[in-house]
Amino acid sequence: MPNRPYPLLETINSPAELRQLERTDLQPLAEELREFLLRSVATTGGHLSSNLGTVELTIALHYVFNTPDDRVIWDVGHQTYPHKILTGRRERMPTLRQLGGLSGFPQRTESEFDAFGTAHSSTSISAALGMALASKIKGEERRAIAIIGDGAMTAGMAFEALNNGGVTDCNLLVILNDNDMSISPPVGALNRYLAQLLSGQFYAAAKNVGKTVLKGAPPLFELAKRLEEHAKGMVVPATLFEKFGFNYIGPIDGHDLDSLIPTLENIKHLKGPQFLHVVTKKGQGYKLAEADPVAYHGPGKFDPAVGLQKSGAAATTFTQVFGHWLCDMAAADSRLVGITPAMREGSGMVEFEQRFPDRYFDVGIAEQHAVTFAAGLAAEGLKPVVAIYSTFLQRAYDQLIHDVAIQNLPVVFALDRAGLVGADGATHAGAYDIPYLRCIPNISVACPADEDECRRLLSTAYAQNHSVAVRYPRGAGAGVAVSESLEGLPFGKGEIRVRGQKIAILAFGTLLYPALKVADKLGITVVNMRWVKPLDQELLAQVAREHEALVTVEEGALMGGAGSAVLEALQTLGLVLPVLTLGLADQFIEHGDPAKLMALQGLDAAGIEASIRARFAHLLPVSSLAA
Repeated sequence: MPNRPYPLLETINSPAELRQLERTDLQPLAEELREFLLRSVATTGGHLSSNLGTVELTIALHYVFNTPDDRVIWDVGHQTYPHKILTGRRERMPTLRQLGGLSGFPQRTESEFDAFGTAHSSTSISAALGMALASKIKGEERRAIAIIGDGAMTAGMAFEALNNGGVTDCNLLVILNDNDMSISPPVGALNRYLAQLLSGQFYAAAKNVGKTVLKGAPPLFELAKRLEEHAKGMVVPATLFEKFGFNYIGPIDGHDLDSLIPTLENIKHLKGPQFLHVVTKKGQGYKLAEADPVAYHGPGKFDPAVGLQKSGAAATTFTQVFGHWLCDMAAADSRLVGITPAMREGSGMVEFEQRFPDRYFDVGIAEQHAVTFAAGLAAEGLKPVVAIYSTFLQRAYDQLIHDVAIQNLPVVFALDRAGLVGADGATHAGAYDIPYLRCIPNISVACPADEDECRRLLSTAYAQNHSVAVRYPRGAGAGVAVSESLEGLPFGKGEIRVRGQKIAILAFGTLLYPALKVADKLGITVVNMRWVKPLDQELLAQVAREHEALVTVEEGALMGGAGSAVLEALQTLGLVLPVLTLGLADQFIEHGDPAKLMALQGLDAAGIEASIRARFAHLLPVSSLAA
């Protein structure tokens, strides 16, 4: 990042120092913070639009409240970079989302100012309520503050927390950061309700008539201006939130420090549950991000003076393979419907929405609803495809069992971001889907090794009369050309890719390709298993009988994973031979470069080779031992 003076920002290493500033210094500080933030994210990559939108709100919160004693909980965490910068982490921003560096999300182990770790949506109100009640029980005077976006408010969990919090008398403040934008454009009746009320003819007309009538009487006009925010409560969602038991205040301009600070100072002295509605703009202060907040939601490195540029022909990603398959299969079968829980862009469904709008359903940040909604569609003979990140399907586990599997309904789960996800870290890693899926009856799990297999296994999954999950990683794979055919692969069958001696690697998913490199050096067998469930027991038995040892490799949790499935199957088959299982260790793996993380887990070619040499050196030919 270029050296540039930030005379106010460079004096702030904690909120305590921020609170020493004069009020007149806060707007210049906001301008410095916004520029620093833009240059920082342009250098490292990361979340931008959402963070530009919370600069003034962050300053106001830390200026008014006694953080960290007052607890501030940021929902999701996409908007916490200004918070990190103002809480002593400014100089570490060049390490953002890198191995050993700052997390892209709030993290309790990183700072005392990160009161609660968040990265999945819609958890903040529940956590803040727990903290507020804990303070009351312990007899401590402090405020718990949850900042939640309008997109995150589409999740049922947020309303469960409001329903619970409104009947307490604890000092809870919920701030609705209303920027009319989640990662994908927000959807649903609640969003429409907010938008219609704030932009409705009745409110606009009433406001304009009042200004016209009172303009000639300046004292009355000034009084009306002061009462305007209270009048809004008659026609905006005050009734909705007050029915939950909250004192509703707003909406106010989230970029106007002269509104934010006095309002927060007043709220600070109120008792009981409070709800503040703040309107902000994603990308605020950077015209390119304001114009296209989705593109600038999570950009890589770029030049702020130029903006994002289209790169040359990039490798086809698994997400793109899914998106193309979805459109092709929808064209071939009118029963197909596509479902996403607010991840249209991330899951590769933009083209599908454009081509098949009547069969595209964005249900908002509501994974539980997405799964049961799919079950209802399947029960009526349609063929739902749920495009969902592996880490987000965890949020709908009961629905997966109770509403889909028990009823044996044919739902296809396209599990994006399976395995490690690099800079997003442990909260977004799809490490657990193999263990949590393979134990459920009536659900099968496929692990494509490359882009073409991904398309073909999606077709296989779609053809089944029960649920099938197809798991694939973030980004591109081995670069295998993708067929345009919709023909599938044999259900539950793997293949031997390379025949060698004594040792066989059983590869699940994209780790097939590093396994092939290892086999080339060691002269051993490699099997592309393709399916975790059903496991190809016929092929497994054949390979086990022809070799003296087996090695399983998977980009997923080792405990309960594909390796465990192999061990269980060998026991059932009555076959006894040494098995080395390689996968993700029993730990939460931090953020960082994906290749480095895989190497640290011993799951790159060098790591797999080293593990095999360490365990089975006696089975390797002398020539390979010397290599």
